[in-house]
Amino acid sequence: MRHLTSLTNPKIKFLRSLHDRRHRKESGEFLAEGMRIITEALDLGWVVRCLIFSASRADDANVRTLVKRAEAKGAEVIMVSDAVLAKISRKDNPQMVIASVEEAWGKEEDAFTASEGCWVVLDRIRDPGNLGTVLRTIDAVAGRGAILVGDCCDAFSAEVVRASMGAIFNVSLVRMSEANFINAVQHYKGAVIGTALSATSDYQKASWSEPCLIMLGNEQSGLTSALQDVATDLIRIPMQGRSDSLNLAVSAGVVLYELRRHCPVPL
Repeated sequence: MRHLTSLTNPKIKFLRSLHDRRHRKESGEFLAEGMRIITEALDLGWVVRCLIFSASRADDANVRTLVKRAEAKGAEVIMVSDAVLAKISRKDNPQMVIASVEEAWGKEEDAFTASEGCWVVLDRIRDPGNLGTVLRTIDAVAGRGAILVGDCCDAFSAEVVRASMGAIFNVSLVRMSEANFINAVQHYKGAVIGTALSATSDYQKASWSEPCLIMLGNEQSGLTSALQDVATDLIRIPMQGRSDSLNLAVSAGVVLYELRRHCPVPL
C-alpha cells in the first residue's frame, strides 16, 4: 500500500484524467465512487485495478474490509489525503473510497439470441443521468441489458456510474451502429416494442411478451424513423396535462414495469 499526498504524482494525475472520455477510452478504465458501488463491482467480478481511500478513514472497519478484498483481487491500493481525494473526485464532499475499474462490454449476439428476458435499446441517449437511471431501472426489473445505438453518451462516465447506483455492474452493455442494429434485429425472434409520440397504441395495450427489445429514442427527437420501422409494436404513454412527453428515464420506468406486470419474474 502506498501513501500519496502530491497532486503532481503520475498515478494521481492518471486517476484524475479518467473524468475525460478520451482517457477512459485509451486506458479502458473508469472511476467508481463509494463503498456500496465499489463493493458491488467486486461482488460481481469486475476488475478493480486501483482502490484509493482517505487516510482519515484508515481506521474505519468497513474501509479496511474493502481494502483487504481489493488487495486479494490484485488491485493496487493507495491511501491519500482528503485534499487529494477531493481532486480525484471533483466533488466538494467526496466519498471515502474511489476505485478505477476495467471497462467490460457485452456481446452483441447475447441480446439477439436470448430465449427470455428483456433488453432496452437506447437510441442516441445523450444525458448521463438519464442513462444511469435507466440502467438502475433495468436492473430493478431483472432486465438483461442495454443496447446503446448510435452516438450515445459515455456509459462509463462518473455521472452514469453514480446515477446507476451500482446497477451498471449487473446490467450488460452493448454498443452498435444503427445500421448494425437494424441488420441484427431482422433475425430476432422476440417482440420489438418502440416508444414514439406519433404512435396511436396505448402502452398498456402492447403485445407484451418475452424475450423482447424495448426501444427508447433520443431525448429531443425520439426514435429515428428507421428504428420505428423495425418495431413490431409502436406505443405511446398518454399525456393528460399540457406536457407532451415524459423524461426518457421516467418513460423507461413506466414501460419496464408494464412489461413486468404482464411478464412477472418467477420467484
